[in-house]
Amino acid sequence: MTLMLSAVTGTIQRRLNMTTLRTFSTLVASICLATALTPISAHASTKHYLIGLQLYTVRDACEKDFPGVLKAVSKMGFSGVEFAGYYGRTAPELRKMLDEDHLKCYGTHAQLDSLLGDNFAQTVAYNKILGNKLIVVPSLPEERHNTRAALLETTKLFNLLAKKLASEGMILGYHNHQSEFIPIDGELPWDTFFGNTDSQVKIQFDTGNALGGGAQAAPFLTKYPGRVVSVHVKDFSPTKPDALLGEGNVDWKAIIPIFKSKPGPRWFIIEQESYPFPSLVCAEKCLRTFERMMYGN
Repeated sequence: MTLMLSAVTGTIQRRLNMTTLRTFSTLVASICLATALTPISAHASTKHYLIGLQLYTVRDACEKDFPGVLKAVSKMGFSGVEFAGYYGRTAPELRKMLDEDHLKCYGTHAQLDSLLGDNFAQTVAYNKILGNKLIVVPSLPEERHNTRAALLETTKLFNLLAKKLASEGMILGYHNHQSEFIPIDGELPWDTFFGNTDSQVKIQFDTGNALGGGAQAAPFLTKYPGRVVSVHVKDFSPTKPDALLGEGNVDWKAIIPIFKSKPGPRWFIIEQESYPFPSLVCAEKCLRTFERMMYGN
């Protein structure tokens, strides 16, 4: 290419004055620079999605070697984790391990009681050390959701807690199970709950749990715009309880465009509850499948 440019420049120099030559040379340099900066792969210009692992997926391995699990999860390519228990570790201990393994905390599952009374300040302090912004209530005591009236009272409590957490720079989320899609008094509990909570109460949508209750995810992911901040990426099959991601009946073709839309969910959390292979193997297989879904390779 250098010889070719020299020949072209020589010809132009004989025919053009020096001012024109300087202009041309500047143009050539600009073109070469632009070519050098062109991305060499599609991934160079593809959005980077925050994909974490719900550690409940590898709970058996965590019981045996929690530090080793975090290192393995990082090597797989996960950029973060979501906690469902701390395995007897203090917040500073966990934060040190996360930092060493270049992992972020993409949420914690905390029972409702941990946000009530004196427990609130302790829970907030613990999660601030972890660097966590999202506290998700994963389920409700039976008496708080077994009737529509009880659930409406619970929504009032969530509105108050969401405001308290917002003042701490944190987000309150609620995680669905199957029961939210089975009607009570003519209405889906999912709609009773999110239709009567403020926009500060965010949604962590579990795709597998929803289908277990008879609901495909796509319509619900878009029903309350801007409120789905986290998704448990999980499949469901009525005939294969241990189906890995992509092996069940969840309609991923309808869901993936929603995941990629603006504003889409901020965090994508892989979860596998039953194991056809060792749990760490299942986690990696699900991650690779989800990467193909999101990045198209």
